[in-house]
Amino acid sequence: MNASTLSTFPEAREVAAAVQGQRDLAAFLTTKTDTQRIEIYDAENVAHAVELPTSALRLLVDILGELALGNSVKVVPVHAELTTQEAADLLNVSRPHLVKLLENGALPHHKTGRHRRVLFSDLMAFKQERDENSRQAMDDLARLPEELGMGY
Repeated sequence: MNASTLSTFPEAREVAAAVQGQRDLAAFLTTKTDTQRIEIYDAENVAHAVELPTSALRLLVDILGELALGNSVKVVPVHAELTTQEAADLLNVSRPHLVKLLENGALPHHKTGRHRRVLFSDLMAFKQERDENSRQAMDDLARLPEELGMGY
């Protein structure tokens, strides 16, 4: 998988810079154009104009938001093929549990030689459905005491 990673959690100064950077960038980001022009300063403090796709800057705002929360960030292309360990890590489950999901047909996959691969887009669709089912179950459980007249 070809992905950019900040494998360590951001330090306090990085969190503070991310908070400010997210605010500043979001305030000036216009989504009415396909590209945006920003300035980057080099080591000699000379400004260089850089034109970037607006979609990349929106992604940067999201990344800064995660860093501002103290989270590490990984950018994964939606067409990426993940190993079973990478997929398990993203679902926060063990690799053997993920393999059972693959073998039971709960999650699509294919084999590359002897190795199973999961498309990132399939994994995110599975995760979204799993999270929605979990939310629904929690809502049902929360309503149960009321329906039973338990006075909670």
